[in-house]
Amino acid sequence: MHRLIPTAATTALLAAPLLAQAAPATYAVDPTHTFARYEIPHFNTSTNRGLFAKNSGSVVLDKQAKTGKADITLDMSAIVTGVAPLDTHLKSADFFDVANHPTARFVSEQFVFEGDKVKKVVGQLTLRGKTNPVTLDALRFNCYESPMLKREVCGGDFETVIKRSEYGADWGIKMGFADDVRVTIQIEAIKQ
Repeated sequence: MHRLIPTAATTALLAAPLLAQAAPATYAVDPTHTFARYEIPHFNTSTNRGLFAKNSGSVVLDKQAKTGKADITLDMSAIVTGVAPLDTHLKSADFFDVANHPTARFVSEQFVFEGDKVKKVVGQLTLRGKTNPVTLDALRFNCYESPMLKREVCGGDFETVIKRSEYGADWGIKMGFADDVRVTIQIEAIKQ
């Protein structure tokens, strides 16, 4: 009777595919497909919207373990509303105080999955030097093999509501401007 005695090399060869599948992958944020937007009611008539056009960051995703991390930075000076005087006002100390706080940062160490899809990203948002917990709800999430990049790309659409007063941006609240701000994020990140 022959006994198969596994050697270290055999064990490593057999385990390699399992380890490769379970390894977390790092994805670099694609700034051409990643934008954060805000929406706030204007005296309950129309909705003011703005886009933060410059960003950077990375996402670590382990699909097998259903875990993830994110570290995203927004350039607050890159706010665009389509109304130049409003852009200037938003950059002032009344709102984003860009001179003293040129960036905002979202850091997460908890992704919530439902099956193979990310459903929530739980983290901390630092804005105007103040940090508060924020949960982003996934409206959609997907990974695909990019035919142009020849690499995997993962991303989705996320949203949350924050109270701007929690970040010291309370200008206009006493005049009737809303405190609650809807934030929507579209993100795509490229596997490295």
